[in-house]
Amino acid sequence: MRKFHIKKGDIVFVNAGEDKGKTGRVLMVDTKKERAIVEGVNMITRRTKPSAQHPQGGMIKQEASVHISNLNPVDPKTNKPTRVKRQKNDAGKLERVSVSGNKL
Repeated sequence: MRKFHIKKGDIVFVNAGEDKGKTGRVLMVDTKKERAIVEGVNMITRRTKPSAQHPQGGMIKQEASVHISNLNPVDPKTNKPTRVKRQKNDAGKLERVSVSGNKL
């Protein structure tokens, strides 16, 4: 399985597309399609029939997926988008680190 530079729970910056410049938390990552769902980004309108969850039915706004290449994680110390590298820690395990050296 391929490793990605973002994972669920990260705060990311959108590099390209209609929502360029927005930030949000990653809700889900689809590794097979290389896409992620980001909170408040790429909103679409779904038309639904009445159900137990939505007794009225109607139109519901929800997030659609964004390609992972259009996302960059936000560095927690500087609050700016950053690139990611993998570095071995003291225990010998790989961990994600921003290019500036801050742990993600």
